[in-house]
Amino acid sequence: MANKSLGLSSELHEYLLSVSLKEADVLQQLRQETAQHPQQMMQVTPDEGQFLGFLVRLLGVRKALEIGVFTGYSSLSVALALPDDGQLIACDVSEEFTAIARRYWEKANVSHKIDLRIAPALDTLDTLLAEGAAGTFDFVFIDADKLNYWNYFERSIQLVRSGGVIAVDNVLWSGQVIEPSNHEPSTEAIRTFNQKLYQDNRVTVCMLPVSDGITLAMKH
Repeated sequence: MANKSLGLSSELHEYLLSVSLKEADVLQQLRQETAQHPQQMMQVTPDEGQFLGFLVRLLGVRKALEIGVFTGYSSLSVALALPDDGQLIACDVSEEFTAIARRYWEKANVSHKIDLRIAPALDTLDTLLAEGAAGTFDFVFIDADKLNYWNYFERSIQLVRSGGVIAVDNVLWSGQVIEPSNHEPSTEAIRTFNQKLYQDNRVTVCMLPVSDGITLAMKH
């Protein structure tokens, strides 16, 4: 929802990128194409994409899960950081949006790492659980419809291993979470999610003001 981290001036954001962002050409090309898309605000920012890749390397992730793909910037960032035999299961409902993602996965030679599941994400997550995948994922990134955030998290906490991390995007929701008069359903859902996660003793939580806000939850 944000094209830069909340609270940063455009000038300070440009400085941040100038001294920290090392964006692969294929990621830059995907970002530039998506910038022309009518729903381009759904794309993660380049610094957030780099942060996700950093986490994947830091945690030694071999098996990852993404809930919400859009045109594939975050999944490409994760796949580039995975080892060659790593796997990312990517969940989305749109053939149209993910067709763009597929092109860039192929271009970056990472499509063999990505298993795209076109179906409602809750169905895919329930299938994974039914197949015995509980406790087998190292990393999960949640960035899909906000009304189902808690449902996605409840499945993810089962699927991720102890010490694994669940990253949740848009938790500051362009600052709308602190506007008491804003009762829009997605805003209310994120407020509720944030409070429930804060009180959840199954995880250690860290909320960061990166892009539109990202929360990291490490499973105990």
